[in-house]
Amino acid sequence: MTSTRTTLTSPTTRVVRIAMATIALALCAPLGADAQEVEVSANAGWVSQYFYRGYLQKTSSASAGLDLSAGALSLGTWLADVGDGTEIDLFGSVGGDLGGLNLSIGGTAYLYTGLFDETYLEVNLGAGYGPMSVEFSIGQWDSPPAGGTVGDKSDYWFAAVTAEHEGFYGTVGSFGSDLDGAYGEVGYGFSAADLDWTIAGILNDSLASNLVNRDGDPTPGLTLVFGVGKTFGIN
Repeated sequence: MTSTRTTLTSPTTRVVRIAMATIALALCAPLGADAQEVEVSANAGWVSQYFYRGYLQKTSSASAGLDLSAGALSLGTWLADVGDGTEIDLFGSVGGDLGGLNLSIGGTAYLYTGLFDETYLEVNLGAGYGPMSVEFSIGQWDSPPAGGTVGDKSDYWFAAVTAEHEGFYGTVGSFGSDLDGAYGEVGYGFSAADLDWTIAGILNDSLASNLVNRDGDPTPGLTLVFGVGKTFGIN
């Protein structure tokens, strides 16, 4: 495969800059907002297996996060145990309602303290109407694609559709460009004993599962995941 080195004028680089600008805007905006308009919350949780977009990150993972919102702007950070280090997510977004249609644009940075993975930067687009929502992200990953050389970065996109109803949800998502893989997830979330509980089934294709059959060929995987968490209002 021919090397796909990213230049400073590439579309992916431009959208990554938009993502970082959105996060910066979200960070600065609360400083000018009335204190009563700012809402801050913290969260902590645990899952039996930490999956993200169909890919297994770690078995038995604890996490914690902090979220801040001020009107249409929001920002936050989220940390998770990934075994060899910690995943640190930084995200910001701007959103609003247009005749019942919820729209948002934002940016996310996925950082790692250990050797688990490299840095990812994304622009995130979202829309929702009633029980249905869609998301589309364009990102860049600090790792060369197949056939690339040291210093190359991989470009990718991710798209997903989610339906929710009274605690039940279902999601279908897929990667494209330099990353591959697709998955489906169905689950149910509920509150009990002042805690938030989830149970989900995740079916990932042979590219995302990292599993092989007896003949050594890639094969899909099906996993049952349990989770528990708590959100705390700070103000």
